[in-house]
Amino acid sequence: MHSIVLSSLLPVILLIAIGFIACRADWIRATSLKDLGSLVFMVLTPALLFRTMSTVHVERLDFKPVLAYFTAVIGLFLVMLVCRRATQRATVLALAATFSNTVAIGIPLISLAYGEAGLVTLFTIISLHALILLTLATIALELAALRQPAATALGPEKTGSWHRPVLDALRNGILHPVPLPILMGLLFAQTGLVMPAVLDRPLQLLGTAMGPMSLLLVGATLANARIGRQLKGAFGLSLLKNLVLPGLVALIGLLMGLHGLPLTVMVVTASLPIGANVFMFSQRYQVAEELVTASVAVSTALAILSVSLAMTVAERL
Repeated sequence: MHSIVLSSLLPVILLIAIGFIACRADWIRATSLKDLGSLVFMVLTPALLFRTMSTVHVERLDFKPVLAYFTAVIGLFLVMLVCRRATQRATVLALAATFSNTVAIGIPLISLAYGEAGLVTLFTIISLHALILLTLATIALELAALRQPAATALGPEKTGSWHRPVLDALRNGILHPVPLPILMGLLFAQTGLVMPAVLDRPLQLLGTAMGPMSLLLVGATLANARIGRQLKGAFGLSLLKNLVLPGLVALIGLLMGLHGLPLTVMVVTASLPIGANVFMFSQRYQVAEELVTASVAVSTALAILSVSLAMTVAERL
């Protein structure tokens, strides 16, 4: 087993454990979790996303590894969405099966294992990771939210034109705490301007707090969740994320003629555990909260084996 896997994953596991202990000790009351979740979702996450995207120059990106990676990711996302009838629950679970913890775990892991050359590929994936997956998930969630009340109130044959719900979902999907800062940051990057330090520093501090706060909230939610009955589902979802997705990424990468370090980084990135952003989405929309909470914990623990396996196999491709 790679020691760098343990050194990257143990801080994540410890943060989840600290959140669990803090809630059980009543240092964080259960009634405060929703407010803390809103703080992370509405303030810390937008700061991280805007600052990350504000330095991304589209013309410098190598899109071949990105195309291979997101072909696999979006393919699995859509298959899960279709198989589960595109409900809000299906969207959250599809996001959980495809959204990797690329920042809190991915950056230190890839840096230790593959150095600066590996980080170039990882940062290319990260630059579009949230933009593609979180925007796609937001629009799917908003569409499902609009479709369900209409179907309930009018019946399936009286829901009217589909144009209005789609336009409303697209509007809500863009004017949202996740896609909006991504798009604004990307637009800012293309101007060539440099963000003043007086603005960049607060954004950096807020963004840095996002990962630890999200993981603490995962632990605190675990303390209040009845996850025993969710373990089977959590294990199945974790296997999809930690093993099936990297296998799919490897297959598509090889078919597209990729090899060497870019392919290795892609496969290892796909094998990372479920990102805490998925937990924030489930809490925000109040969908599959207990299952996602359990899945983040199980996926993180399973990653000690799955990431080691992915690193071993990918280096031989």
